[in-house]
Amino acid sequence: MSQSDKPKPSPNPNALIVVNAPEEMQRSARNLSREGKSIGFVPTMGALHAGHQSVIERARKENDIVVVSIYVNPTQFGPGEDFLSYPRTFEADEELCEEAGANIIFSPENLYDPGSRAFVEVGELGDVLCGISRPSHFRGVATVVAKLLNIVRPDRAYFGKKDAQQLVVIRTLVRDLYLGCDVVGCEIVREPDGLAMSSRNRYLSPAERRQALAISKALEYCKYRVADGEHDAMKLMEGMAEILQQQPNLEIDYVALVNADTLEDLRTLEGDVLVAIAAKVGATRLIDNVQFRDLPPA
Repeated sequence: MSQSDKPKPSPNPNALIVVNAPEEMQRSARNLSREGKSIGFVPTMGALHAGHQSVIERARKENDIVVVSIYVNPTQFGPGEDFLSYPRTFEADEELCEEAGANIIFSPENLYDPGSRAFVEVGELGDVLCGISRPSHFRGVATVVAKLLNIVRPDRAYFGKKDAQQLVVIRTLVRDLYLGCDVVGCEIVREPDGLAMSSRNRYLSPAERRQALAISKALEYCKYRVADGEHDAMKLMEGMAEILQQQPNLEIDYVALVNADTLEDLRTLEGDVLVAIAAKVGATRLIDNVQFRDLPPA
């Protein structure tokens, strides 16, 4: 056994440490596994908020060690998107992680060596919904998540349900590539007025913030109509679009009702259903959704 592979003591459960080098994180994960410690992993791009905190706290309850990654992944941003301006708030993020009970922050400088050639393609799952306006996005997401899971080697990886398409892609990635961890979806956390929490909400002006509420209001309308017995996807989409179009500074990317597992369009709501909205409010792109499980045929 080489010196670097000798087991090292696991992190003090009451202390938060920061690891930058992927090799060091991988060694730490290997040693934790040898000690019989379960690892919960929360991948993030930083700019953490109460939604992230709830995910970290859940991971804390279900695992011996919690690792939070903070890495703004360049390959999931398309041309003209906000990679350079994406908020980077490491000191505040570190404080939130400590408060939520994380043990390790994995904050690599770069996960792509010069000349990197291996990327993960996700097929048609990445070509619909957000993939239409962001054609390379899910290739970047799948690639970085595969890298992170191979480095951290968690027992469980936690992702928010707000990024519903991403969650479907990652579950497929983990299953198809036998990556050996459970993928746990965590409920959307909302502001008191209903707006889904997002790192990009800080981009919104006060006026845009008010207009963005149309997204959650459209989803609430859909929930109400479905509860009242409406299962026609086109009628529901038209009603949601009408609510969104009342806001002059809101541009609809899509309003979609799809199968929650395959992301295939639905004409009639039945079974497991994802109702998803993406829209730009000013220059800020926001997404949100609601899901229905086991809807009976109309």
